[in-house]
Amino acid sequence: MSLARFLRGAVLAPALFSAVLAAPLPAAAADVVVFAAASMKNALDDFAARWQAETGDKVTVSYAGSGKLAQQILQGAPADVYVSANVGWMDEVEKAGLIARDGRKDILGNSLVLIAHGATTEPVDIHSGFDLADRLGDHKLAMALVNSVPAGKYGKAALTSLGIWGAVEPKVAQADNVRAALALVSTGEAPYGIVYSTDAEADKGVSVAGTFPADSHPPIIYPAALLKDAADPADRAFYDALSSDMAAKVFKTYGFTVLPRGE
Repeated sequence: MSLARFLRGAVLAPALFSAVLAAPLPAAAADVVVFAAASMKNALDDFAARWQAETGDKVTVSYAGSGKLAQQILQGAPADVYVSANVGWMDEVEKAGLIARDGRKDILGNSLVLIAHGATTEPVDIHSGFDLADRLGDHKLAMALVNSVPAGKYGKAALTSLGIWGAVEPKVAQADNVRAALALVSTGEAPYGIVYSTDAEADKGVSVAGTFPADSHPPIIYPAALLKDAADPADRAFYDALSSDMAAKVFKTYGFTVLPRGE
């Protein structure tokens, strides 16, 4: 190598190294952490997969009872978005000052049904004083936790409104969340259970025996929130997308009622 070529290389190499350092690095995909009610699993998994494919950002969803998730958020769990099956638990998170400004909206509705084990079942006329306790006999009624999980609270409210909670209460088998209650009926461990209509649609091992009157329990509303410490633009983008046309199409497919935007 000539001295001239060596000198030129010695000058260009630092310049090239500096240029490499100055070049913008590819943007890393953001990770959106979502805490969501167990009843949303099938629908939200579907929507999250579509959103990931469209944006390149990653969504990690943790499913459990809305109350359990709210308690975790109140204790400092690092979630970016929270979707509850109950307005009351979302109120607790908001009272604690953990929701971002303009970061709460009601997105979905649902209905409450009595399910039975098996693909088909005899229809049940759900009315005041109906004979659910007699139907159960010595068997159990599967419900989510009746004092903390929204589906369980709605179910207890409905049975109370219909005047049969006292007779049914000793026969209730409580599960950690609504999907766990669904599994008890699907596997035949309980002949009947109370879940959301969307849960019943998601499991071929159960059938809907009847739908509880809408006025027998508080309205089933799913609020979504962007949490205060959510720092990435992707967090806000995912939260906004929950009320998008794509989300509405997915949620309707799984049987949810999509609430008007801005409600």
